Amino acid sequence: MKIVRFEDATGGIEYGRRHDDGSVTRLAGDIYAELTDTGEPADVAKLLAPIEPRDIICIGLNYRKHAAEGNQAIPEHPVVFMKNIGALQNPDDPIVLPRRLRSDSVDYECELAVVIGKTCHNVAKAEALKYVLGYTCANDVSARDWQKSGGGGQWCRGKTFATFCPLGPHLVTVDEIANPNALGIRTKLNGQIMQDWNTDDMIFDVPTLIEFLSGSTKLLAGTVILTGTPHGVGFARKPPVFLKGGDTVTIEIDGIGALTNPVVEEAE
Repeated sequence: MKIVRFEDATGGIEYGRRHDDGSVTRLAGDIYAELTDTGEPADVAKLLAPIEPRDIICIGLNYRKHAAEGNQAIPEHPVVFMKNIGALQNPDDPIVLPRRLRSDSVDYECELAVVIGKTCHNVAKAEALKYVLGYTCANDVSARDWQKSGGGGQWCRGKTFATFCPLGPHLVTVDEIANPNALGIRTKLNGQIMQDWNTDDMIFDVPTLIEFLSGSTKLLAGTVILTGTPHGVGFARKPPVFLKGGDTVTIEIDGIGALTNPVVEEAE
């Protein structure tokens, strides 16, 4: 099932089922328990990020060719950082380039996002996908200057500015994705393909990430895991390519869909 989260004409927030013809019918129930398709046409006034995360946990350096393009060693364990919930952005809403804490080195990163559907703790790799609700597209927008030198050695400052975590356009339930590590994934910047690879290049696959992240740790239902980006990011290009006002970025994942956001500058 493809699940959308939307605002209706009255300002209410609901879930709907997106059908292959593009139509949406209203869903009733609890997304973490059971949703029922009512068959009623949904009144979609505005498309929202398909989930309101409880936590946003991110993985760095998780594609072999991406590690190589940055001259980084293959990590022994997953590289973990966080984005705050305020970084969340909806499909079609803008990525805002920071100007109060200025960055002129804002980069795109296409990523597969995994949404945990029920609380898990010390989950074995073989059982890990049973805890997944579904998958969506993510853009791990990154201010490289703040990531490298403005965060005291931590990545979070450069990763968690407002609007730096677009998610969408919908959530595809786990039953429709046989193997999350066999999906084409790409970024288009103003229509030009910048990243084009496959999730089979992950150093740590999705079940391994869930096993690791849930080790002695509770992952709550609604936790979103960003699983890393393939090679082709802007900072590694010669010359570097960074986002600027007026750009449009699209993240595509086979079997999931396309997430598009314009780029604007923060009002100074």
